Amino acid sequence: MRPAWSVVFLTTLIGAAQGLFLAVYAGAMHADARFAVAGAVVAVVLAALGLIASFFHLGRPERAWRSAAMWRTSWLSREVIALPAFMALAAAYAAAMYNGSGAAIAIGAVACVAAAALFVCTANIYACIRFLQEWASGFTLANFVLMGCASGLTLAVPLAALLAPQLAWPYAFAAVVATIVALAVRAASLARNARIVRKSTIQSAIGIHHPVVEQRSQGFTASAFNTREFFHGVSTGGMRRVRVTFLLLAFVLPVPLVLAGMKAGSLAVLCIAVLVQYAGLVAERWFFLAQATHPQNLYYQRKA
Repeated sequence: MRPAWSVVFLTTLIGAAQGLFLAVYAGAMHADARFAVAGAVVAVVLAALGLIASFFHLGRPERAWRSAAMWRTSWLSREVIALPAFMALAAAYAAAMYNGSGAAIAIGAVACVAAAALFVCTANIYACIRFLQEWASGFTLANFVLMGCASGLTLAVPLAALLAPQLAWPYAFAAVVATIVALAVRAASLARNARIVRKSTIQSAIGIHHPVVEQRSQGFTASAFNTREFFHGVSTGGMRRVRVTFLLLAFVLPVPLVLAGMKAGSLAVLCIAVLVQYAGLVAERWFFLAQATHPQNLYYQRKA
């Protein structure tokens, strides 16, 4: 598939926002209210940036509100409802913590439920498409949750170092563990996708069931919607380089950076770990979207 950058930024930004809020809420009872307020505000800002990014994927942004109309059957519509709900609840939690309200714990708990629901909605937009076999797997939800939590925990480390030093090391260890687990699950999903047996073949694509069918021409003298929108256009070697890049940036490098930053007491190194991991997650999400092989590419992808 051809990845849309708006979707890449939407899913990575809101994933980090959800992970950060869950981390902040878990540690809020052991820290000053300033930490909870700051963490919740940052989570809302990240989610808002993701929401803004999503508008660049719409042909008619002024009709965006209609995307929630099919909530009974569409995971996309459910995501459209769950994202603003999560943002509103996270903002309400920040306000309650700032004002010292006794309702803050309850509001935060509901916001955590909204964050979990948003993970499910976002992941199932892709996992429910059965003919895209790379996405139609339990790994899709697991990867969205684990990478969101890992990036949120990594972001929580410098925030804690600034506002709740007693939580910095616990968050650092949690970020390292979450990143390692996310790497293991993502590696397992890559191995699973490499072994996929395609349900569609060139024979089924054109309705000719001869054992040997070879395509010599794409069938077009110019590009068409099918050739532009359902294939990323990157070579096999290029896809390998993207895979190596995201594995290094999103999973391998953040671990020593977080530990080194904590050991040296360097806020700059901790912030670099956040930026490196996010860059890797952007590459990972692009790869996730691009790797899905649409059956129509059996006919349209090959060029003359």
